[in-house]
Amino acid sequence: MTFFVVPTPIGNLEDITLRALRVLREADLILCEDTRRTGRLLAHYEIKNNLLAYHEHNEERLAPELAERAKTENLALVTDAGTPLVSDPGYRLVRACIEAGVGVEALPGPSALTTALVVSGMPTDTFVFLGFLPRKGRARTEMVERISREISTFVIFESPNRLAKTLGDLPPEASVAVCRELTKLHEEVFRGMAAGAADHFSNKLKGEIVLVVRGGAIPGAQSFEDAVGRARKYVSEGESASRAAARAARESGHKRGEVYDRLVGATGG
Repeated sequence: MTFFVVPTPIGNLEDITLRALRVLREADLILCEDTRRTGRLLAHYEIKNNLLAYHEHNEERLAPELAERAKTENLALVTDAGTPLVSDPGYRLVRACIEAGVGVEALPGPSALTTALVVSGMPTDTFVFLGFLPRKGRARTEMVERISREISTFVIFESPNRLAKTLGDLPPEASVAVCRELTKLHEEVFRGMAAGAADHFSNKLKGEIVLVVRGGAIPGAQSFEDAVGRARKYVSEGESASRAAARAARESGHKRGEVYDRLVGATGG
């Protein structure tokens, strides 16, 4: 028997694979956060199956029982939208199935994380997914400091009523993409600086939001010499001068041509 992890659309109901539909039809039981929401998806595709509510409030209690059941039945796990386990329930059950010797198959499919990352226009070679930020306290302060300091692209899930606070906590010059209602009728993507995003979204918002932030790459935050030094490091690791300069420039906010000229001049290449 197999335990299937099945992604479902994050908005547009057409964003589901043929394999996912087959698994949902053939599974002995579908585990879902909200039986009503999953029921609407199944009804759209004329699928009738048994549903069981499985969410953060009963996950710990049900995981061992369901893992045992998965030894003799094919179970499928979905969440309200997107890929299960990505800031959604499911980790305990996957671990329990693995420990029970049950095969686990994760189907590819929709995720607000990757959709926002791609549409943000920011570098994707290195990124960090933070889920939902801590609401307050030292943990939140340290996370914001990490974003400001670390050179990477950060992806954050945010609620409409907390977006303004998060944008206000970030450096005003930080590059951000605020992705709202992805794949839905009123999809909106704002690209700019944190201060501009705060002004743009000053009114009350509705819908689901993914915030993408370019951490540690505020223009001028790194000196030009630091950028050249970073490019030299990439060359020493095997990258071509052109690629190293482009990468260092993208990460530091300096111009690629200037970094390349200094790098080539310094290496004699």
